[in-house]
Amino acid sequence: MKFSERHQPASTLSGAILLSHPTLTDPNFNKTIVFLSAHSEDQGTLGVILNRPLGQKLADLDSSFDGKPFGETPVYEGGPVEKEKLIIAAWEWMESPNSFKLYFGIDMQKAEQLRVDNPNVRVACFVGHSGWSPGQLESELKENAWVVSKLDKELFARLEDKQIVWKNVLGSVSDELRFLADAPEDPELN
Repeated sequence: MKFSERHQPASTLSGAILLSHPTLTDPNFNKTIVFLSAHSEDQGTLGVILNRPLGQKLADLDSSFDGKPFGETPVYEGGPVEKEKLIIAAWEWMESPNSFKLYFGIDMQKAEQLRVDNPNVRVACFVGHSGWSPGQLESELKENAWVVSKLDKELFARLEDKQIVWKNVLGSVSDELRFLADAPEDPELN
């Protein structure tokens, strides 16, 4: 499998992020940053959109969390698949800005224990997820629909900024992508 220079995936993309290319017009993924929690060419890919906060907290979706420690946990749109399901994930950052432990698809008891062990663990909830069948993501990468990058601590801290974060991260990859990301959505406004 050969990828353009911009896409040099390792044997697995688990733990990487996908930045939607500015020309990707699919409304499910327009201007998104997708964290890949699992990737394998023969099993497919699973991830969640990181930069689509719903503006709701966990207690807004489930009143049983009202007044509890995780009631204030932000909820994001994880993707167009299984939108009726809630995925809980936790990130524990290590010394390096690109090094973290991921706990994906955990229950609240595990999230609480992680937080007790390390108060700096960040917990987020996702409604739905993003998924690709075996070979589908690789095909989309060949078509330059996505730019592969690394998740870092600084990016993760700014996810509430939505499209600003997407534009900044994409623009840091290359001057060409910065130019495309800055283009107005309606070319007549240029």
